[in-house]
Amino acid sequence: MANETGNGDGGGLGDDWAAMLEAEAGGGDTAGRVLNQDEIDSLLGFDASASSSVELTGVRALINSALVSYERLPMLEIAFDRLVRLATTTLRNFTSDNVEVSLDSITSVRFGDYLNSIPLPAILSVIKAEEWDNFGLLTVDSSLIYSMIDVLLGGRRGTSVIRVDGRPYTTIEMALARRMIEHILDDMRKAFEPLAQVTFKLDRMETNPRFAAISRPGNAAILVELRIDMDDRGGKIEIMLPYATIEPIREQLLQMYMGEKFGRDPIWEGHLATEIYAADTEISAVLHELELPLSKVLKLAEGDTIMFDRAPSDPVTLRCGDVDLTKAVMGHIGKNVSVRVTRPLNPPKVTMAAFEAMEESAEGK
Repeated sequence: MANETGNGDGGGLGDDWAAMLEAEAGGGDTAGRVLNQDEIDSLLGFDASASSSVELTGVRALINSALVSYERLPMLEIAFDRLVRLATTTLRNFTSDNVEVSLDSITSVRFGDYLNSIPLPAILSVIKAEEWDNFGLLTVDSSLIYSMIDVLLGGRRGTSVIRVDGRPYTTIEMALARRMIEHILDDMRKAFEPLAQVTFKLDRMETNPRFAAISRPGNAAILVELRIDMDDRGGKIEIMLPYATIEPIREQLLQMYMGEKFGRDPIWEGHLATEIYAADTEISAVLHELELPLSKVLKLAEGDTIMFDRAPSDPVTLRCGDVDLTKAVMGHIGKNVSVRVTRPLNPPKVTMAAFEAMEESAEGK
């Protein structure tokens, strides 16, 4: 019985040792396995499947609490919506193909974080806003570069674009990418034209993010992601503008969106000007004003005389509401009292461009 028990225990121990050896062998295979790109991105926190609209919590929310939200600049999204429409037409003419440009997102980022998150290889274009005397960054990913080259050089549709990694971009590839970027910059100029006159010039093109440092790593910036699709090919363009760059037009960006033409509709301007010109206004001729104590005003009775320190020839003030229009001299025509204007109207505090334009058009007709 003892031998049988011992043999039984020995068999159990042998089975346990065998299971442990197999587990160690399996663990060794797991340790030696190479992680794929998705797993690496997940470990580093770059989850491509995660939506950018997910609310940040904890330490990351505290770190990003100082960033200014682009939603406080309503006209900025309108300008980039205009850029999307302009770029769609421009790239269709440039490639002679069906190109669709869409606005993926507009977010606030720190410049250093964005520079470290750029997937390589890519072309980083340093752009200068001439009138604002500052810089921005326009990044074109490799998928769009090779797709654009394939389209421009007559590649067949339906074939996947071959990415060539491990080598720098050739002179031809850089030249074609430069032409596309210059078209985008010209469309950016047109998109911002209703807000301010600005010219975006291509300063230089880099492939290493370290050479594209146009701002301090901790500075906040606006990041705009554009998606460009050409049938079964395409890629992304990212436009990064530091807040210091758009500071000269901050007041314009804070305005509310008032219409397709940024609130400047000539048809409605002319209609409103016509209606305002036809409106009836009440004008008062003020001879003199003085202040009296309330106690004296309450004691006024029939027959009391209030002395004005004015002569009959002194000018009177023509007033509309609370606004003094001009000065005039009192007189009479027949049995009616009249006033004669002695100087031009006071300069208005608001522009009269709409009314002047309407007068010119009426005279032209």
